[in-house]
Formats: sequence, C-alpha cells, structure tokens
Amino acid sequence: MSGSSDKLAVLVDADNAQASIAAELLAEVSRYGTATIKRAYGDWTTPNLRGWKDALQSLAIQPIQQFANTTGKNATDSALIIDAMDLLHGGAVNGFCIVSSDSDYTRLATRIREAGLVVYGLGEKKTPAAFVAACDKFIYTEILRPSSEALPEPEGPEPLKPLLENAIAATARDSGWAALSAVGSQVNKNSPSFDPRNYGYPKLGDLVKKQKFLEVKEVPVGDGSTSVHIFVRLKTK
Repeated sequence: MSGSSDKLAVLVDADNAQASIAAELLAEVSRYGTATIKRAYGDWTTPNLRGWKDALQSLAIQPIQQFANTTGKNATDSALIIDAMDLLHGGAVNGFCIVSSDSDYTRLATRIREAGLVVYGLGEKKTPAAFVAACDKFIYTEILRPSSEALPEPEGPEPLKPLLENAIAATARDSGWAALSAVGSQVNKNSPSFDPRNYGYPKLGDLVKKQKFLEVKEVPVGDGSTSVHIFVRLKTK
C-alpha cells in the first residue's frame, strides 16, 4: 500500500455520500496521503445537497456543478469520471479516493489501477462487491461516524478466520510465525474492504489478540523504546 507522501485526488459523489461525516472522511484520507485535490460533484441547485454547504466551506472542498439534464441519467457520475481521467493523464497525483457507494465507478477504479495508481474507495456497506473489489482498499464509512453516534454491529467472525489463516500461511516463516505487518498487507490484497474496525477493534494487533485460534508474541524493537514487533501463528491442534 502506498505511503503517506502520496498526493491524492479526493472525488466525492455528493449524491451518494453523507455530508455529516465529511470531516471524518478527510481525516481517514490523511492516513493514506495528502488530499491535494478535493472536489464534490452534484447538482447544487437541488435541496437534497443543502447539507453539504457548511462542509464544502469549512473543509475547502470545491463544488463541481453538474445539472441533471436528463431524468434517469446520472450526470454526476459522468462528470466525476471525466475529471478523474483528466487528472490521471495530467500526472499531478499518485492516487485517487473515490467517495461513493455507486457501482458505476467500478470501471473507473479498474482503469486507474491499470495505470499503476492506487485507488481508495469510501462508501457504505451497501456498496456493490464489484466496486469494492476494484479498489486497492475500501473503507466502509459506517466506521467513521463519531463515537457519540450508534455504531453498526461488528462483522461476524465467520469470514475472518479463513482470511487470517490464508494470510498467515502465505507470509509465515519456517517456524510458523508471521510478522503482523506482512499479514495485514496480505489480508488487504485478498480483501480490499478488510479493516479491524469492521470487527470492533481499532488496530489489527488488537483484533488478532482476541482470536482463539491464533498465538501472538511481541518482540522488543531493541532501540531503547517501548515499541514492539508483533508476530502471529496458528495454534497447533
């Protein structure tokens, strides 16, 4: 996954994103790079986008006006996709953040990745699987809501065990131990929407420590600090 020095274009489908978590969205984006371009697309003459007004001003997001010229056709999608392709060929950014729960952006995400740039998707859990899979990483926006709001039910453990087992098997040394950082990278390759926060834990280390089928050990970094390297392996039967 790309580092925090990446320059990112954040393109928001305002028709399919919530203004109430706009600040949280940009805070999440900052974990992956710097949002050098921030644009939100929609028909700003309609009352349903009124809630975005304060967010656009306070977060310096540029509104891109797109009139809905034809009933049943999403002009916002077309405008966002055209701008994304212009930015892709302009070479000013290293990656894209597409904020939407709409499957119409699946081909766009695929095309950007074919060009060698990273794509982060941000949308609700209702987002179609095709769009999720087309991104390098997909973040469900339900986990970004302020703690004062009701959190969604954590995802069940059923898909988690095989996901972790396969990642450990792919990254383990001869001893069976695998570095947690390598496991995390492998899991994200296999499942772009994986995030420990989906299971109610802030970090992957917290999540693996609660799994009964795993052994976890911490090894001091050795630089005089309290930092540790975390390793995991499957428990022997």
